[in-house]
Amino acid sequence: MFLVNLFVLIIYQPFFNILLFFYWLMSLVTHGHPDMGVAVIFLTVVIRILMLPLSLSEDRSEEERRQIYKTLKELEVIHADNPVEYRARKKALFRSRRGIVAGEFFSLFIQVAITLMLWKIFTSGLEGADTHLIYSIMPKIPQPFNLIFLGRFDLSKPNIILNIIQSLCIFVLETLSIYTSAYPPEPGEVVRLQLILPLVSFFIFMFLPAGKKVFIITTLLFSIVITLYKYFKHRYEQYKFKKAEEAEAAAAALSAVASHEPIVVATK
Repeated sequence: MFLVNLFVLIIYQPFFNILLFFYWLMSLVTHGHPDMGVAVIFLTVVIRILMLPLSLSEDRSEEERRQIYKTLKELEVIHADNPVEYRARKKALFRSRRGIVAGEFFSLFIQVAITLMLWKIFTSGLEGADTHLIYSIMPKIPQPFNLIFLGRFDLSKPNIILNIIQSLCIFVLETLSIYTSAYPPEPGEVVRLQLILPLVSFFIFMFLPAGKKVFIITTLLFSIVITLYKYFKHRYEQYKFKKAEEAEAAAAALSAVASHEPIVVATK
């Protein structure tokens, strides 16, 4: 019970109030006709921005994680006949990479906390069962909540259109990740990520309420934008580096020519 109350106090209540604050802002903009779906989109963007440092840290440690995986595979082959030695080497490897392992657990903890927070928002928060958690400093929130997103999608019920959009976003993101990654996946991984993952996601999330799909779609679109930004940023840095190399080579060539070329004096 203590952990549940701590979770509500530190994680759920603040984000629930952020969601309702955006909902209140929508009521001002729309003159009393707020859209909870739009508020969910704003909340998603806030969460993704807060998680950006963690995402960038994961990107920087990708090479180290791959090296750990490669080393484990090598140890598994070398000590195939000696499982005791393999376990000892494996423990030593993880001890030498404690930072990466700790980062993995921290990332998992954050993702689980966010998942639980969203689950509570979409199961009880949007239904109005958690209004007692609204901060006293909050403005008056219009109730009952309008759960009809864009006048069409009921956030409390499954929706096949949003489910299709979600699977398409997964396909686009995985395709971009494959073709922009510095570590090209194996052929089997390409099929799994581009085709199987979107299809499996379609059936797994088919019966989720539309509110959760709005969150997932917004998260995927945010990730697509970040992936494109990192890709073009990397290409631009490569372009600048290449231009700098060409300029240095040209300057070196001119310097070499100038130092060896005889000086010609013009005469009348």
